[in-house]
Amino acid sequence: MARTARSAQKDYVYKIVNSPVGKLKLVASREGLAAILWDNDRPNRVRLNIVAEDASHPVLIETERQLQEYFAGERQVFDLPLDFTGTEFQKKVWQALLTIPLGETRSYAEIAAQIGAPKAIRAVGAANGRIAPCHRVVGPAGDLRGFAGGLERKTYLLEFEGSETKRFNFAA
Repeated sequence: MARTARSAQKDYVYKIVNSPVGKLKLVASREGLAAILWDNDRPNRVRLNIVAEDASHPVLIETERQLQEYFAGERQVFDLPLDFTGTEFQKKVWQALLTIPLGETRSYAEIAAQIGAPKAIRAVGAANGRIAPCHRVVGPAGDLRGFAGGLERKTYLLEFEGSETKRFNFAA
């Protein structure tokens, strides 16, 4: 029997958890964590075939536990199976993001250079933001750039981790 486009899609489940930065939608497949989405996320920003809520999914339970430890200041590195579904370029970007230590930031240009594509700065920005610590990526002068959760949440996370952040008047 031939596989249809629908049957070829991987299915994902989710769990909603509370955090100091608002409600988070954790999304996983059988293979691992696929995304952490914001309560104010644009529909279809991350295109996954999310089929159901599953509060008992082991990866989602473990993700919630590790997030609680992170926000309690008891965890600096996450140890979760990840399910990166994307192009080879996106996967390179996501792997590079995972190398940014807590309390540090990298520019989009630094990430582009790290993956061997120094001119792909905009493409790095477009690939940024699914699971990996995308809040740790900043503009060339350390300025805060786009973040799906909003710049106020990005600022909170960077300050929580002890990173130097540039202050901006968001109302201006």
